[in-house]
Amino acid sequence: MSVFESVPGVKVDLFTNLSPEELIACIGDYDALVVRSGTTVTADVLEAGSSLIVIGRAGVGVDNVDIDAATRLGIAVTNTPDANTNAAAEQTIALMLAAARNTALGHMSMLGGEWIRAPFTGTEMQGKTLGVVGFGRIGRRVAVIAQALGMNVVAYDPHVSELVARDLDTTLTELDDVLAVSDVLTLHRAGGDGSPLIDEETLAKMKQGAILINAARGSLVDSAALAAALDSGHLKAAGIDVFEKEPPAADHPLVGHPNVVHTPHLGASTDEAQAGVSTGIADQVLAILRGDGYPNTVNIAVSDNPRSKALLFLAERIGRIQAAMAESHIVRVEIELTGDVEETLVQTAATGVLKGILDARLDGPVNHVSAPILAKEHGITVAMAAGISHADYPNLLSCRVAMMGHERTVSGVVFGETEPRIVRISRFHLDARPQGTVLLLLNEDVPGVVGKVGTVLGNHGVNIAEWHLGREDEGGLAISFVNLDTVPSSGSLAELSALPEVVKVTVVEL
Repeated sequence: MSVFESVPGVKVDLFTNLSPEELIACIGDYDALVVRSGTTVTADVLEAGSSLIVIGRAGVGVDNVDIDAATRLGIAVTNTPDANTNAAAEQTIALMLAAARNTALGHMSMLGGEWIRAPFTGTEMQGKTLGVVGFGRIGRRVAVIAQALGMNVVAYDPHVSELVARDLDTTLTELDDVLAVSDVLTLHRAGGDGSPLIDEETLAKMKQGAILINAARGSLVDSAALAAALDSGHLKAAGIDVFEKEPPAADHPLVGHPNVVHTPHLGASTDEAQAGVSTGIADQVLAILRGDGYPNTVNIAVSDNPRSKALLFLAERIGRIQAAMAESHIVRVEIELTGDVEETLVQTAATGVLKGILDARLDGPVNHVSAPILAKEHGITVAMAAGISHADYPNLLSCRVAMMGHERTVSGVVFGETEPRIVRISRFHLDARPQGTVLLLLNEDVPGVVGKVGTVLGNHGVNIAEWHLGREDEGGLAISFVNLDTVPSSGSLAELSALPEVVKVTVVEL
């Protein structure tokens, strides 16, 4: 609240315990909604939020937000995946040690007035193998702490490269291999399709006497099957922080089980994590509202690379130029970004291009969230690629669009991470600043054209800020990229089109 209240012009209201109906009734007044895990943001809520720009989820999971509906409506959804990473990892290690050392049972024994030790003899973690299923931020942090305890770490995650695992001294392998060798198995992946990852079949593949830890999602584990594996002695113990339904029912098969250490979803419940999650989500929501990027947005592919903001700006302007010059409906868009770039940076560029194209072609609102969906709905196919460095430009962004019987390529670069330039339109090379009102002229490369165009614009009170010219061969065709201080009138454009040397006149607002 203090972060929001410190920003001039921002009005913030705090509500607790709103019913779904009450939330729907009031949400139309707000540009942003910030929630924790206890509030479900349904499609009905999003439809009612006619002014919503962003949903902020203070925490990692976004299961309580209808992401598909938000994306269709152009509403960004952002979360705080880093703020509680350490807290969740430490809770995982705490559950592991408590389960291995019978900590909870020993505690309860003393509360009952006993002083007995033999039944609570535990197992050391040094030299044991930890299996990590889901090697994202939390899984990697758990691996680092476990290695400090002297554990060997193996992991399964089909979305992580072997290089990432190797840098953390972790062996990346298949799930069945992880199940077979792990003395402790810990889960750190999303809920997926809702079906349990750990069920009777996968439990049977686990090592005899192993320990299972789940501080990720309750839906990952078949609780009845886990209880049976504990009862049979196939597994030694389990540490559970999350449940399929929270709070769990009194007759839940794991609640009160003598071989289970359970806690009420305390993974992010530290003072440090709560403060980090809260201020982090406030900063991210404000950034999105100000148009300063899309930090940690889950429904838009925008890289956190320092170049991404300028690249997004350039890509959108390239899209607007393509739309303005298109002779017919655009049916295909091809994006290539050269240099040593990650996939998300290419996706960032594609998102910007699509927004630029659709902004100029559609009557309704378009933003970076809704652009990919709207492109698909309007029959535009998209192809993306990362290419090797261009001889002249190490980070060239090229966009080729296909129309009925026509193709056109527009390319640009970002100099010094902040200065975007257009360097190619079709076969013409130039160096132009993509901003403001731009007059695009295709003309014959003959003497006097610049003077005639300048005279027409001057007669209509239009000042030229910059003029960039690209041509093929002397006496052939040329393209002029003219930055203007004001929008030219229809009369001035008609006069320009009537000049015998001018082939085509296009105005685009960048």
